[in-house]
Amino acid sequence: MKRLLRIVRSATQRLDRTMVVGVGAACATWLPAAAAWAQAAPGGLPDEAARGDLIPTKNMFDMLLAGGPMSVPIVLASFVMLLVVFERGVSLRRRRVVPRLFVERFLLQIREGALDRNDALDRCEVESSHIARVFAAALRKWGKPAVEVEQAVLDEGERTGNVLRRYLRVINGVATVCPLFGLLGTVWGMMEAFNVIAVSSAMGRAELLAGGISGALVSTAAGLFVAIPALIFYLYFVGRVDRLVMDIDAYGQELVSLISAEGLEERKIGRSAIHRRKAA
Repeated sequence: MKRLLRIVRSATQRLDRTMVVGVGAACATWLPAAAAWAQAAPGGLPDEAARGDLIPTKNMFDMLLAGGPMSVPIVLASFVMLLVVFERGVSLRRRRVVPRLFVERFLLQIREGALDRNDALDRCEVESSHIARVFAAALRKWGKPAVEVEQAVLDEGERTGNVLRRYLRVINGVATVCPLFGLLGTVWGMMEAFNVIAVSSAMGRAELLAGGISGALVSTAAGLFVAIPALIFYLYFVGRVDRLVMDIDAYGQELVSLISAEGLEERKIGRSAIHRRKAA
């Protein structure tokens, strides 16, 4: 029995040594190969240098060049939009359209009788604001019926509104056309990308197709990048023009009530009543 146990123990020790040597040899053989495979595989963990090679960076100019020929009209449209936005931002300031100090002082002097027709016209001709032209059109109908004076205010107010809305169609056009340019550039770029894949000897390489589609989508992104601010500026300026036109109409109606025949007669009756009260 002792001899049998000795034989089993000796065989077990030989088997353990054989397994350890085999596992060590396998690790020595496969670990360098696995490390090399992990470094070369796309899904591996690259170092900083390899990571920089896999993810190249581009500046804005390179991205525009990748967008194709449709990027040129988009860039030109953005430049035109900036010019129009700057011009409308300066021209639609309230003190250039409806200067509050001039309007309040002018209406107060008309109401108190400090200005007659000729003096009021001279005052409006000196003033360069848009509402001064509306007031001048109404003053030329001084003493006429209210309907006639009001019609003069409405006609001049409509012309002034058209002047205030000038160039806003350009901004709206940029907001409408730029996405179409971007879409056309994307379709053009994708056609070129598929043609490159079709004639290429490296069929099945997804990176070639992905690179072409990525460059084609740049034009759509550029078009939206210009169109969205253009639409925001267009809505903002339209709202500002509407508010200014409403202010011009309100002040014009107040002037109509002061210089029309009915308004002059009412003011004359009111002054006579005040004089009689003072005399009594």
